[in-house]
Amino acid sequence: MRKPTAIVLLALIFCSAALGQAPSPPILTDKESKVPAATTQPATAHDMTAEDVLAFLDGIVPAQLKLNDIAGATVIVVKDGKVLAARGYGYADVEHKKPVTPDTLFRPGSVSKLFTWTSVMQLFEQGKLDLDRDVNTYLDFKIPDAFDKPITLKNIMTHSAGFEEQIKDLFSPDASKLNLGDYVKTHIPKRIYPPGTVPAYSNYATTLAGYIVERVSGKPFTQYVADNILKPLGMTHSTFVQPLPADLIPLMSNGYLLGSDVAKPFEIVSPFPAGSLSSSATDMAQFMLAHLQDGQLGGVRILKPETAQLMHSRLLGLDDAANAMCYGFYEESRNGHRIIGHGGDTIAFHSDLHLVLDSGVGFFVSYNSPGRGDTSPRILLWESFLDRYFPYSVPAGSQISTAKEDVKSVSGVYMLSRRSDSLLKIASLLGEFSASSNKDGVLEVGQLLGANGKPKQWEEVAPMKFREKDGQDLLVFKPDQAGHMQMILPYPFFVGARVGLFENSKILLPVAGVSALIMLLTILLWPVSWFVRWHYDHRLDLTLRELLLRFGVRIVFILDLLFIVLLLALTTYGLTHLEVFSDHGNKWFHLIQVIGIIGALGTLVVLLDAITTWTSKRRRIWSKLQRLLLIFACLGFLWFALAGHLFVFRSTY
Repeated sequence: MRKPTAIVLLALIFCSAALGQAPSPPILTDKESKVPAATTQPATAHDMTAEDVLAFLDGIVPAQLKLNDIAGATVIVVKDGKVLAARGYGYADVEHKKPVTPDTLFRPGSVSKLFTWTSVMQLFEQGKLDLDRDVNTYLDFKIPDAFDKPITLKNIMTHSAGFEEQIKDLFSPDASKLNLGDYVKTHIPKRIYPPGTVPAYSNYATTLAGYIVERVSGKPFTQYVADNILKPLGMTHSTFVQPLPADLIPLMSNGYLLGSDVAKPFEIVSPFPAGSLSSSATDMAQFMLAHLQDGQLGGVRILKPETAQLMHSRLLGLDDAANAMCYGFYEESRNGHRIIGHGGDTIAFHSDLHLVLDSGVGFFVSYNSPGRGDTSPRILLWESFLDRYFPYSVPAGSQISTAKEDVKSVSGVYMLSRRSDSLLKIASLLGEFSASSNKDGVLEVGQLLGANGKPKQWEEVAPMKFREKDGQDLLVFKPDQAGHMQMILPYPFFVGARVGLFENSKILLPVAGVSALIMLLTILLWPVSWFVRWHYDHRLDLTLRELLLRFGVRIVFILDLLFIVLLLALTTYGLTHLEVFSDHGNKWFHLIQVIGIIGALGTLVVLLDAITTWTSKRRRIWSKLQRLLLIFACLGFLWFALAGHLFVFRSTY
């Protein structure tokens, strides 16, 4: 596994992992859209038989595990109301060579959310929940007012409640302290978008929905799900309970970062309705079959047909050609079929669930390690499965006369809507998408990579709609309600908003890097210059005021660099010591922020030193130009800190 810096890891957390959804199988345009559609070629499709599917899986998954240093995986495929194929690969316990089987428990992360949404829809069809009502009517505390608009369950189910994302207390080292009510009351995120307008993935919002289920049903959330979904469907090897009940512990797979690493401890998810499920592939098959059959499995019904169909329907889409959020599920249509699903990640486990509704096919896969690869094994496996059984021919791109002009008009830097607005906004800056024209005038987005690790190329196939060259992904560009350009991605749970100069990481990061280098060289050369002067018995021709300012400038630079180094070090430490991202770590973050603020205020010292130097007739032009560089370094630091909200004091982040 690559070892990225802590801040980059945090950027990945906001963009994909940590109970979130990594970029899933790409989009296919709706048949009604104005984007040229391809035609399927069913004559080349393989028969989806148990034998063929098992041979297909056996030919891919073991190689993935070996190449990516992944410990194990579990896969199951259902079709036409029954399990078609199930396999376990690799090891659930590498040290003891315990193999994965379809009955081995994995942690599907945010796939857990589908059980929370199913619970909400059950209470909705019973008349106990109104999806359009202010959620505050179901709570024993209040979500603060903002934007003159209440949050509804529909907003929550489409990730458009408008909350910032946060990672504080996402994972906990102590399961005994889990309390759903306490969590939702003490971790209320800042509202940064009007409800129903901007999709911005939110673990907190899902957790809030779980708390509403608990309050309205009168049962603890974990018990409600067990009584109304798991037990009726015969999911005897599944639970939201943490730590695991004693009878399930022997069935649980270990989690790893690399298959060659030591196992990680069982991950305790604090906002557990958003991602604490432990389940086996055979159990997940039961859940998929129930949804594929409009809420029914055998003689058991968990949803009425009309409720299940509503749950699977489009609810929030920013463009007719783009995938939309459903009632918790999201569209990931591809290869000529409307597909809904959900993915999920914990630190160790990485999973996807897909439902091809018109074909009665369900596909679930989970890996117990992220591995070392640059591309996602689950995406490659799923796309290969679709290409084998639902082959698809992508047409040549249409000729758009204004293509080059349109590429220029959408070029720029885009920040994902799923972001923090407090201390860790810096992660969002580092995770920005940059859209630009390549030498051939074709659109490239540097952060959207193909299987070869290179940026995908996008051809305009309809006005302001760009499809991946030789692929199916679609990017749609259109102004938001405020008139600002936004990039509608294949993944409907967040969107990219074009940023201005102040938040443009393509400019900000080089400026910050040069600023840090100037500060570092100034500090390193301080003792060197003193030694040279001492050696040659040469004293600085400075007044006491000038000497104090010279000393003060270097102290300011030390504080500025110390702030960045300490923040990076604490964040790195927190990635392996979860208590850092909790109340325990607040005091350390705030102490580091105080150091940074003192350093920022020290810019006045650097400015005063520059003024003193420039007004002195004794100082040479080199000294005066040097002071301009020092001012530049301070301003670069301030820009980086303010754009990243590094000085924002908040108990949640």
